[in-house]
Amino acid sequence: MFDAIGQGKIKAVWIACTNPAHSMPDANAVRAALAGCEFVVLQEAFVDTDTAPYADLLLPAASWGEKEGTVTNSERTISRQRAFLPLPGEARPDWWALTQLARRLGFGEGFAYEHEHEIFCEHAALSGFENQGRRQFDISGLAGLSRAEFEALEPLSWPVNADWPQGRARLFEDGRFATPDGRARLLPLAQHFPPQHDAAPRGEDLPLLLNSGRLRDQW
Repeated sequence: MFDAIGQGKIKAVWIACTNPAHSMPDANAVRAALAGCEFVVLQEAFVDTDTAPYADLLLPAASWGEKEGTVTNSERTISRQRAFLPLPGEARPDWWALTQLARRLGFGEGFAYEHEHEIFCEHAALSGFENQGRRQFDISGLAGLSRAEFEALEPLSWPVNADWPQGRARLFEDGRFATPDGRARLLPLAQHFPPQHDAAPRGEDLPLLLNSGRLRDQW
């Protein structure tokens, strides 16, 4: 995407929840691309990030302790996130800013959200759409939460549906996996290093390989 921005193929970019001038690989190229971009919108909670100088429009975003909604951890636990600080000044949550843009572009009917509860319920409903057990992620059982039930939501682990109305603490303990026949698939992998690493093969004298670069797949 930043290559396309640098080439002028993308003339406007809206950046949220990230600081690309600092965190992206080849940061100099990213900064040059942003400097040449016709219109850069930055949705940011801090005014002095590395990306901020390239913004034509800086939108004040809510930070972690000022936002409401839910978060899901890597072990599938959905937790209700409750703000413990008021929104300062004109700061707003990310979903609010995107909703306002959609309405101004003429898509108000599809972005009529007024509260995090509405967005969560739609997300939950979509997780069960045309699913029929094909996808492990299914929280359709939460699609009908009332506002009060959403506010009082206690942590639970997906899936949450007709089969698992209270969530499921452990997956696959019944011996059935997320494959058409229900059987696990084990794939042997051979270690492979890119050509640039072949100049210093590992051995008894050099047992470690150092990766000091920022690569897309490191995450």
